[in-house]
Amino acid sequence: MARTRDPAVRRLLLERAAQMLRTRQPVTLRTLVAGTGVSTMAVYTYFGGMDGLWKALRQEGFTRLATRLAAVKRSADPVRDLAALGAAYLANALENPDLYRVMFDAGFDLEDTGAADETLHRLVQVIERAKAEGRFHDEVDPLELATQSWAIGHGLASLVATGPLPHQALAHGAPMLTALFTGAGDEPARCRRSVEHGWGRAAPARPTSHDRKGAP
Repeated sequence: MARTRDPAVRRLLLERAAQMLRTRQPVTLRTLVAGTGVSTMAVYTYFGGMDGLWKALRQEGFTRLATRLAAVKRSADPVRDLAALGAAYLANALENPDLYRVMFDAGFDLEDTGAADETLHRLVQVIERAKAEGRFHDEVDPLELATQSWAIGHGLASLVATGPLPHQALAHGAPMLTALFTGAGDEPARCRRSVEHGWGRAAPARPTSHDRKGAP
């Protein structure tokens, strides 16, 4: 008779692995279950082994990102929405820095290989709206512009959430996106207002532990 799987145990192991990454502990089969009340067999039951755990951990990162992006409400201003999606991406990285690192570890496959593509597809859809409304030039390639926009967000996330820059560096996102979207055809003053609106409404305001260490 097959044993019923408890979603809470699966979640416990994922959270435990993320916490160990955050505190730079070695994640092995035995250290993972230590103190959790579950046996090493649970890793095989729920993930098929440690490789399966890393796949699930990567997937969890994209699942949380998708939830965060879905919470960004569509407005009448597509350029504002693009900035808000970028800020939501950063907020997710700051709240889940351990999962964020694992998300882009190509050493392990994703359970759902389309998860990363969906993030980019959201940006493409909004850029297509902006083109249809005359905010961007007709010749703008939505996928190319979406990739450039994502690169800005990913760069900031990597440098702030998992790297050397302080939280205040997130302020660079608004002028960088404004320059990108102005280059795509948007009117400068209108673009700046839209980007600052989207960035300011969704950008995380809580300082990271890195910032607090430097506080007086």
